[in-house]
Amino acid sequence: MSETIAGEVLGQGRFLRLVRRNGWEFVERTQPVRAAFIGAVTDNGCLILTKEYRVPVGKTVVGCPAGLIGDTAGQEAESLETAVKRELLEEAGFEAQSVTFLTEGPSSAGQTEEVIAIVLAEGLKKVAAGGGIEGEHILIHEVPLPEVDAWLLDRVREGCLIDPKVYTGLYFIEKRRRGHK
Repeated sequence: MSETIAGEVLGQGRFLRLVRRNGWEFVERTQPVRAAFIGAVTDNGCLILTKEYRVPVGKTVVGCPAGLIGDTAGQEAESLETAVKRELLEEAGFEAQSVTFLTEGPSSAGQTEEVIAIVLAEGLKKVAAGGGIEGEHILIHEVPLPEVDAWLLDRVREGCLIDPKVYTGLYFIEKRRRGHK
C-alpha cells in the first residue's frame, strides 16, 4: 500500500483506485476526468433511453447516454459540449445541434469523488446506429416523454434497474418544457 496526498491507496486498477482518507474508504478515478449524463430529446418529443447490462450490479440498467469528459489521451481539455456530442453519437447514433447544462452533483457522494453534469441535448439528427464503442453493448430506445413513466415501470417489472439520474433529467426537461429555465 502506498501513501498519496489524497490519502492511503488501498488498491488500484487501470481506471480506479480505492483510497482511505480520514477513516473513509472510497473510489476515485486514476485520471482527473468529469462525467456527463445526457437527457437527449428528439424534435418529436422522445427521450433517448439506453439499456445496458452492468457487471457491478449484475443487471440490465436503463439510463440515458452518458460518458466521461477528457478521458482520451490528447483530449484531456475536452469541453463538456464536445464530450456530450461525442458520447451521444457513440452510444445512440445521434448528432446534437445544442447542448444545455442543467445541473451537476455527486454520483454517489459516499462512494466516489465523481461529480456528474446533467445536460439536455436537442436538435437531434440520427446519423449512425449507436450501440457504444468496443466492449459496450448499448440498446437504444426512443420513448415519447408522456409515456416514459409507464415504459420505465415496465422495465422494472422485467427486472431492470433504473438509473435515478433519469428522473433528475426528466425533472429538468419538464421544467424547461413549462418555460422555467
